[in-house]
Amino acid sequence: MSRWIAFTRQGERGFGVIKGDSILVYRGDLFEAPTPTGDVVSLSSVTPMLPCQPGKFIGLWNNYHAQASRQALSIPEEPLYFLKPSSSFSLDGGSVCAPASYDGRVVYEGELGIVIGQHCKNTPLDKAREAIFGYTCVNDITAIDLIAKDPSFAQWTRAKGFDGFGAFGPVIATDLDWETLSVKTLINGRERQNYACSDMILSPDQIVHALSQEMTLCPGDVIACGTSLGVLPMRPGTVVEVVIEGIGTLKSTFIKSEKT
Repeated sequence: MSRWIAFTRQGERGFGVIKGDSILVYRGDLFEAPTPTGDVVSLSSVTPMLPCQPGKFIGLWNNYHAQASRQALSIPEEPLYFLKPSSSFSLDGGSVCAPASYDGRVVYEGELGIVIGQHCKNTPLDKAREAIFGYTCVNDITAIDLIAKDPSFAQWTRAKGFDGFGAFGPVIATDLDWETLSVKTLINGRERQNYACSDMILSPDQIVHALSQEMTLCPGDVIACGTSLGVLPMRPGTVVEVVIEGIGTLKSTFIKSEKT
């Protein structure tokens, strides 16, 4: 297993593999056979960045059996999804707030994120795993009161697309068995979510296969696999930590909006 991190150091961008308290620095393209430079830098000497720059951030809804059962939802045969804009991306340790125009509830959603490693279009199911570079932690933050505000149009993109509402990172971990993973979400240090990824309705392979029939998936694209039980609103000052063993901890702080 490798844990890939992107960073800045002394004004320059770089990326590499974490080994203990150090980073083995690489050059080239993360998704096209990068090569080691031989340089080693300490983790404490760098500023972590988003581990990749997605062209698309796709999020699934209703993809866990436990959540579907709790809400009496039908079991989907294909991905039910939305998109988040690039302006919504936020990294580990960042602060997030809703815009001043919204004063409703904002919820966290701890999730496993797929990171695509190659272009794929109409990818067969038995080849879908080859398109997955690795996995990351996701906090799919949602202005929940907006989704059904207008009964004539469900506003998924608006509810999930505010600045900072697409938190992911801190690394991309490769060679993980997703079926052995669990997603834990801590709110101010208290566990609020703890669910097994093996409870997914559609597996990562099935998700990639299905989405590639409808759009070209590109290296660096992130797909959030959906969340399960334990989603709750946040108050200003709430610290959210999404923890997945083998990947790490994604930390976000929800702060109060400044009224204009």
